[in-house]
Amino acid sequence: MVPIFLCSVVAAAIIIERWIVLSKSKTNTRHLMMKIKSLMIKGDRNEAITLCEKTPGPAAKVLKKGLLRAHREKDEIQGAIESAGKEEIFHLERHMGVLATIAGIAPLIGFLGTVTGMIAAFMEIQRLEGSVNAAVLAGGIWQALITTAAGLIVGITTFIFYNYLVTRVQRFVFEIESSSNDLMDLLIEEKLTENAYKREVL
Repeated sequence: MVPIFLCSVVAAAIIIERWIVLSKSKTNTRHLMMKIKSLMIKGDRNEAITLCEKTPGPAAKVLKKGLLRAHREKDEIQGAIESAGKEEIFHLERHMGVLATIAGIAPLIGFLGTVTGMIAAFMEIQRLEGSVNAAVLAGGIWQALITTAAGLIVGITTFIFYNYLVTRVQRFVFEIESSSNDLMDLLIEEKLTENAYKREVL
């Protein structure tokens, strides 16, 4: 029961911590991109960078990295965006592996407790040469089964929260990828416009 209790404490701590982090990271990415596009059309790139700094969430941080390198070549911009995206995804998925492990091992620890408990109960029966009543035997069995029940409760609960958090993380990943692609399109369009203007001037 002690390992199962420790698993439950660790799982609860991770769930609460991830819940807080993901809640703080929530932002309207589509609205942010519309504002950035409007500022870029006006030629106010610095204001777009400031907007990203003021906006919470991983997508805003990735967009900021792209905007800071907007004057560079396409490959360099794309590389910076991909690097920033990987970093933000890593932070979003932090401790999720531990949560998945707890969801898997908690029931197994419970089964192990039941097996060892049953072994101890039958060893006691053997020691007493079978002179035990049904009440004593039943008492030993239900005590051994408690660990299975506790392990299943912890495992099932953790698995539910794990899947919920994974779904939220996947949503953030989609927003990062989508907004990054939109920014790249915007910057490429801006460069094409600049090049066309230079050719007209020349």
